[in-house]
Amino acid sequence: MSTATLERSSTDVPDPRASRSKDRLKGPEKAAVLFLCLGEDRGTELMKRLSEDEIRKISHAMAGLGVISAPSVEMVMREFGEAVAHGGSVVGSFAMAESMLRKVLPEDQVTALLREIRGPLQERDLWARFSSLNETSIANYLRAEHDQTAAAILANIETQVAATVLPLLGRERMVAIIERMIALDAVPQHMMKQIEETLSQDISVVAAQPTASEKQKRMADLFNRLDHAMFEELAPDLEERMPETFPKIRQKMFTFDDLARLDVQGLVRVMRGVEGNTLPLALKGAKPDVLEYFSAALPQRSRDMLQDELSTMGAVRSSEVRAAQAAMLECARALAADDVIVLPTNSEDEFLVE
Repeated sequence: MSTATLERSSTDVPDPRASRSKDRLKGPEKAAVLFLCLGEDRGTELMKRLSEDEIRKISHAMAGLGVISAPSVEMVMREFGEAVAHGGSVVGSFAMAESMLRKVLPEDQVTALLREIRGPLQERDLWARFSSLNETSIANYLRAEHDQTAAAILANIETQVAATVLPLLGRERMVAIIERMIALDAVPQHMMKQIEETLSQDISVVAAQPTASEKQKRMADLFNRLDHAMFEELAPDLEERMPETFPKIRQKMFTFDDLARLDVQGLVRVMRGVEGNTLPLALKGAKPDVLEYFSAALPQRSRDMLQDELSTMGAVRSSEVRAAQAAMLECARALAADDVIVLPTNSEDEFLVE
């Protein structure tokens, strides 16, 4: 069954009771009502038969559907019998759309589609959404704008964000824009509307542009998961070809040795989070200071047991050591994602304040 079939069958019903806020439900909204009445499991099975474009239309409609009255449900679902006709109202929500999508589409497609749906549903205004973007992305966008337009935009976003963005534009441009902001009278309504319309069209593009730091972090995450021996083999070539960029990427990488920079409680949680002989395998051949920090974090009895295991283990394959270290790193990342621990930062912008 296609969306077109659902839309055609429901649109032909001329019952004026299909009103939601005085407007008749559109085809995709009626199709969304059908999926909601079928329930998550059966609705998911039906959704698998649709094209990606049809899924997008129905998901958009479902996410913004809200409460649909029983008479409207009865109109849309009349052909499905008395059980649906007397079943009362149904509620369409972002959560329901997300739950169904995750059962029929790959994760990357779900993420992209939910981001697309979420935009118009969020009740933050345009300026709040623009203020939430990365400051570097905002600065890059403003570089292509006239000083007066940049001043109007910065005057409407959060002051803390504007204060961070302005220095990124360079001293000369910063002074010129601040001068216009100070002298800025009320912007004519037609001009402000034009700025907002342009900004509304561009905001998704601006948000999608990763900063240099974000791209470096992504590559650091990729290298973290790459086979260690392969990375070390590639590293000299990459450093020679990209002498400025590659060291910054390497600085953002989180390696096994970085576990020794966790606080004691965080490290203990990671050690408890791995199974079997993962810990002694990972520490086999570790740097002396790393091994010492791991050992010191353990109670005396556990420390003695670890030393016994390491001394009796004998020679092991380097691949087994790397696999054990990778397992501990993955455990650390999972705990950090759940806000159980905080990973140490390698950011050159991070420092201690006494």
